[in-house]
Amino acid sequence: MTDPIKYELGESEIPRTWLNPAADIGEVAPIIDPVSRKPVSFDALAATMAPPLVEQELSTADEFEIPEPVRQHYAKWRCTPLYRARALEQALGTPARIYYKYEGVAPTGSFKPNTAIPQAYYNKLAGKTGLVGETGAGQWGSAVALAAAFFGMAAKVFMVKVSFEQKPYRRTLMETYGATCSASPSTETEAGRTILGERPDHPGSLGTAKSEALQFAFANPDYGYTRGSGLNHVCAHQSVIGQEAIKQMELADDYPDIVVGAAGGGSNLAGLAFPFLRNKLRGGPDLRLIAVEPAACPTLTRGRIAYDHADSQGLTPLFRMHTLGHKFVPPAFHAGGLRAHNIAPMISRAVEDKLMEAVSVRQNDCFEAGVLFARTEGIVPAPESTHAIRGAIDEAIRCREDGTSKAILLGLSGHGDFDLVAYQRYLAGELPDDALSDEVLDFGLASIPALAHV
Repeated sequence: MTDPIKYELGESEIPRTWLNPAADIGEVAPIIDPVSRKPVSFDALAATMAPPLVEQELSTADEFEIPEPVRQHYAKWRCTPLYRARALEQALGTPARIYYKYEGVAPTGSFKPNTAIPQAYYNKLAGKTGLVGETGAGQWGSAVALAAAFFGMAAKVFMVKVSFEQKPYRRTLMETYGATCSASPSTETEAGRTILGERPDHPGSLGTAKSEALQFAFANPDYGYTRGSGLNHVCAHQSVIGQEAIKQMELADDYPDIVVGAAGGGSNLAGLAFPFLRNKLRGGPDLRLIAVEPAACPTLTRGRIAYDHADSQGLTPLFRMHTLGHKFVPPAFHAGGLRAHNIAPMISRAVEDKLMEAVSVRQNDCFEAGVLFARTEGIVPAPESTHAIRGAIDEAIRCREDGTSKAILLGLSGHGDFDLVAYQRYLAGELPDDALSDEVLDFGLASIPALAHV
C-alpha cells in the first residue's frame, strides 16, 4: 500500500483558540491618528469595530478563545485537508516533498470565512444589523455575505471595479447569500464620486473600495465595518489554518523546511506561516517562510516601511507597514485579492526582522504554475493561490538542481472555479504580463504621509 496523500483531522480537532501574532513578532507599533499624530484610542477604533475585536487588535496576549458559536460554524468545513502533491513532485522530477493546505473546501471557496464568521458574530453581539466591507477578487465579499446570512444580518459589499467586471459569478454568489454588491469606485459615496471625478475610467483598487465601505459604515451606524485582511485580529483568526497544518504534518510524519504563501493583504500568509514561526521562535525546528507577491503590486519587495493609510482617501488611521502609498493603483491583473497597496503590519515586521523572505512573480508565470497544478493535482487554483504554487515550484526546482530533499508546505488559499475567464485568456495566449511602470510606482510612493515615525 502506498503512503497516504491526504491528511485529515476530525471535527474535535478544530482549534479552540486563535494564536495572536503580536505575542511573537515583537513590539507592536501603535496605530497613529493622522491629525493628532498620537496613538489611536480604544474608543476611536470602536467607532468602526466591535469592542471584542478592538481588544484583540490591541492585545499582546498569547491567544484568544474561539467562541463556541463560531466553532460550530467552522465545523461546516473545518478542519480543512492537507495533501501531499505527489503527482506534482513527479512532474517536476524533484526530490522535494510538496504539501498543500487546501482552504477551498469552505462554502465560498476560500480561507476568508475563517475571519468573516467571528467578525459577524462580534458585530451581532454589538447590536449591528448589517455588515459592510470591500473586496478585491470577491472572496472577502463572498465571505462577508455568507457570514451575514448565518447570523441573520444584511450585507453591503463594494467590489473593485475591474474584478466586478472580470468575475461576475463572484458577484452572483454574494447576491445569492443576500448581499448587495456595487462596483467601486461608485457614485454611491462621496469618496467614489471624488475618485471618479478625478479619473472617470478608474479601474478601482482595494484602497478605493475600502474608502467607500468606510463612508457607508459612517453613514449607516447599524452596519459593522469588516476587515478582510491586514489587521492583527484578522491574522489571529486565520491561525486556525496553521494550527491544523502542524497537526497534519505530524500525521504525515514530516515537518516543513519551507512554508510558502501568497502575499496580498497578508492574513492568509499569516494564518499558515505564523503558527510555524511561533514554534520556531519557542525552540522548535528551524524553517524558511516565503511571501510571494505579484510583480504588478510589489508591496514587500519595492514598497517602503512607513506609516500610511489603508485606504485611498485617508479615512483610516495610520499603520506602520510596507506600503506602495495609499494613492497607488496597480495594473488590472487577475489576482484581484493581491491588489493591496499595503500589507499586514505583522507580516511587514516579520519581513523587516528577516523572519520571513519576500519574492515577486509575474502573472503568466503564476498561471503556468496554476495550470500544471490543475493537471497534476486536479484542483484549479485561484489566481491568488497560483503565486504560492509558483513559489513552491521554484523551491522544488532548486531542490532538483541541488539534489536536496526538503519538505515544502504551501497555502492553497482557494479554488479558481469563478476565475476561468482568466485561465481562458492564459490558455489562448492573451493574458498580458502586467508591467509596473516607474511612473505609477513613484506616484503611489509620493502619497505616503511625511511622518517622523518609521
